Amino acid sequence: MSTATHHAVELRYATTSDVDAVADASRVLLALEGSRGTVGVRGRVREPALFRDALAATLGILASDLRYRGKDRTAYLAYLMKQGKRATAQIWEAQKAFLEQSLEGDKQADAVLDPLLTVDPDQVSLEVFSRDESAYARLTFDNSLFEGREVAHGSTFLDVPADLLAKVDRLRTYVPVSLEAHVALPARNTEQTRAPRNVEVPHAWLRGFLQVQSAATLPASTCTLAPIDLYNLLFALRTRKAKKAPRALRFELVPGAQPRLVLEPWELVLECHGPKYQGSTPAVVRTFGRQRLAALARLLPHAQGVRVQMLGPGLPVFWVIDLGPATLTLALTGWTESGWSSAAAFDALMPRAVPDGLAETLRNRLRKEGPRTFEELASGTDAPKDAVRGALQLECLRGRVLYDIARGTYRPRELLATPVDEAVIRYGNEREERAHRLLGDGGPGAGEVKLTKVHDVVGVGTKLHGEVVDREAVRSFFPSFLLDLEGRVREASCGCPPYRRSGMREGPCEHMIALRLAYARQRAQEEALRQTPKGRALIRAETRSYVRRDESGQEQVYRVSLDGKLVSVEWGPRLGEQRHQRLWFDTDSEARTAYFTRLESLAAEGFIDSVGGSV
Repeated sequence: MSTATHHAVELRYATTSDVDAVADASRVLLALEGSRGTVGVRGRVREPALFRDALAATLGILASDLRYRGKDRTAYLAYLMKQGKRATAQIWEAQKAFLEQSLEGDKQADAVLDPLLTVDPDQVSLEVFSRDESAYARLTFDNSLFEGREVAHGSTFLDVPADLLAKVDRLRTYVPVSLEAHVALPARNTEQTRAPRNVEVPHAWLRGFLQVQSAATLPASTCTLAPIDLYNLLFALRTRKAKKAPRALRFELVPGAQPRLVLEPWELVLECHGPKYQGSTPAVVRTFGRQRLAALARLLPHAQGVRVQMLGPGLPVFWVIDLGPATLTLALTGWTESGWSSAAAFDALMPRAVPDGLAETLRNRLRKEGPRTFEELASGTDAPKDAVRGALQLECLRGRVLYDIARGTYRPRELLATPVDEAVIRYGNEREERAHRLLGDGGPGAGEVKLTKVHDVVGVGTKLHGEVVDREAVRSFFPSFLLDLEGRVREASCGCPPYRRSGMREGPCEHMIALRLAYARQRAQEEALRQTPKGRALIRAETRSYVRRDESGQEQVYRVSLDGKLVSVEWGPRLGEQRHQRLWFDTDSEARTAYFTRLESLAAEGFIDSVGGSV
């Protein structure tokens, strides 16, 4: 394998993880990788049921894989051949070769890092990344869960054989249960000495895993749910199946009111019973990947509280499940099988300029003093807070610092023996790297990207048109595509040779990625500028949607548009007949003033801006 796309890691295990269960006691034996020094934990579990269910749920997330897999049609092709149909032996052989190649690719994709176990003075944590790289989970056990706890601090990898989940699932909680996780567990009599295992970890896997760590440090909209709210959500998802898009889970957050969950496409409203939303501004946030929440069903009997942190379009959503002496943090990534979201999201996760030595100073302080909040770290240095946040974000990308969302603290944690080079995982592929070059992010042959037209199509998505000046190719390209409500691309076109050769079968070309990145950056700048009088003066055309739900559950929608001297208003029930109004003004300034006055009036009446927080 090419060293340019993989990171070599050698794993040495003395034995295999197992569960030793007898009539009067059970032991969970977890084998740890031995090249990272002495790391381990030992103790009797005070709450065996909680320990079993939490560990089984985490291992289930590790084994989950929701990627689409094609069906084996070789038997059907053989049947057609017997019937004299047009199914030749060449088609049959091609089908078999394709399936074998796909299976080999799956095997290579499984060559990733094992789960990471970290023993800290106050807790033991286990980090896993699902096989389809769409879900990250961090399970923590507090010291109070163990009796007679003995530890050796550090981080190392955990051996997880294929049958470990089934063995953990068979633990009986009416007998004493103990945990032994160590690098030097004694081998069973029938077990042969294990040879070292060399793993070529793809940089794409490291990129996805570390993106979650970096995203956890960003500001988020946070709401708290009651355990019964999670039960209602899982029950609704289990008893329904969406056959058409959109399939989002929508959060409606109004300051001073309890959150609402809305399931698309049925527009099923779930009233929450937890604390009221404490945010300063109302928001509607659409999240995806809701089927992966089924992994939390097993934790419902132990859940004492649920906290949801939503970062924004294309970024992960964090679900923090409070289990008393244990906590499970589940991150659902926003870029599953989507180069578009991945490119745009990771662009926001890369820290800007960081002063030399600041990242190393903060890391050394964490290693010396233990977990610290951002405010504590910022107060101990003369650097600006933006620089401190960027330095901590950089250390998260290197795999040497972890942000504990459940407790709001930064922790020292070594993913690998040597830090990951952030430049290696900066780009997901060569096309993404060329797209950043076109945007002028460094490197020779910088180009120019212009957004020539942005058209919001009601109920469909956003149509983007652009011009990309590629100085390396000495010509301009004119990509365009439609981003639907779930961030997927439709109706794409470009004049470059890769697109003309294979269309979208090989993914978006660098010109489309560059246009998508330019659009994401422009939206971020506009959202920041529109909060100032100077920024509002630059807005000549814009469309915003505001929603409000009454006591009966019916949703009223206002759609207000500014286009030069014209202000258009469309309002009415979401699923009913809409009313329209068009207002013409003498000058652009008068139209702009009337437009923002209308938006402020809607916000004062309790309507929520559904554009700023949605995809």
